[in-house]
Formats: sequence, structure tokens, C-alpha cells
Amino acid sequence: MTMKNAAADATNRTLRIPPRIAVFASGAGTNFQALVEAVRAGNLDAEITLLVCDRPDAPALERAHELEVQTAVFEPKRYDSREQYEQDVLSKLRAQQIEWVVLAGYMRLVTSVLLEAYGGRMVNIHPSLLPAFPGLHAVRQALEYGVKITGATVHLVDEGMDTGPIVAQQVIDIRPEDTLETLAERIQAVEHELYPRAIQSLMQSLTHC
Repeated sequence: MTMKNAAADATNRTLRIPPRIAVFASGAGTNFQALVEAVRAGNLDAEITLLVCDRPDAPALERAHELEVQTAVFEPKRYDSREQYEQDVLSKLRAQQIEWVVLAGYMRLVTSVLLEAYGGRMVNIHPSLLPAFPGLHAVRQALEYGVKITGATVHLVDEGMDTGPIVAQQVIDIRPEDTLETLAERIQAVEHELYPRAIQSLMQSLTHC
């Protein structure tokens, strides 16, 4: 590489704008916070510019306030259909020039409105080794079924319930003494590490395509 080319490459890296992410959450927002902290620590090359929430009382909103991330609340009961709800959400995403949608404890199935706009750029994390135990109460399902291992899965989002292509997984052993609370806590700790890594890897793979 010549000095001129090296200088141009350095300039391009300097001028490159990180992808803009909107995180969707319905609950506590611990994965949202982990993602923001990963960005600020330099472990996720992106900009989290918006938290979208479907519950005005969700603790995730307070986390966003403390982290100084803009929020947008959309209450589904105010809309006649899921599609109308998502049209308003999509308008907000476009206004904010959002490039990626990251679901983090977002308790709603996504319709074609968002999928057509963000297909291949919408990801979710789930507290099991999919395809095992999709849907709600995955940690409880694993304990009740008596499996020896479980874990966390990052996957692309489609119209099904936790059925999209798998991006990354991490295994956790279920200990004989585990309770719902202890197992959920250990899975959550894994999620906080796995999710930023998986998103970074996915973004890099698409950039290099």
C-alpha cells in the first residue's frame, strides 16, 4: 500500500459513520443497558440512538433516561391493528435514520411492516438454545423439562416466534441446585456478553459482503 493509499484508507475509517441502532424493549432493559455500555466501551461499533418501548411503565425507559438515550413510546392498544402500530414505529425509525433494529426483551411479534423495512437487519436474543423452548417462559420450560443444558441464542427476526436464522449461541450447564431465579440470572449474564459480540460480528459480515 502506498503512502497515498494508506492516508486515504485512514481518512475513510475516520469519516465512517457507525450504524445507527434502535433497541426495542418492553421490560427491565438490562440487555439494552449492556448494549449501550458495550458501545461506550468500544466493544460494539455502532450508535444506539433510540429506545422504542410498547409499555409506558417499563423500567427500560428509566434506564434510557439515565443513559441519555432518546426514547419513543408506542402503546399498541391505541391502534386498530398491529400493522398500524408498526407504521407509526417505522415512521419514527426513518426519521431517526435507523439502520438496525435490535430486540431486547421486546414482547411482541413483528409484522411484515417492519420486516420488509429491516429484513436481515433485525435481531433478537432469546434465553434458550433455540429451537428448544421458544416463546415465553423459556427458562422455566428448560427447568421443568429437565434438560442438562440451556443457554442464549441470537437470531435474525422473521414473522414467527423465535424462528429466524440463528446468528450465535452460548451454552450454560443447568446445575442440580438451580432455581428459576439463579438460572435466569446466569443466562442474563451470558446474554449481556453474547449480544454485543454477535451484533458486531453480524454487522461486520454484512459490511464485507
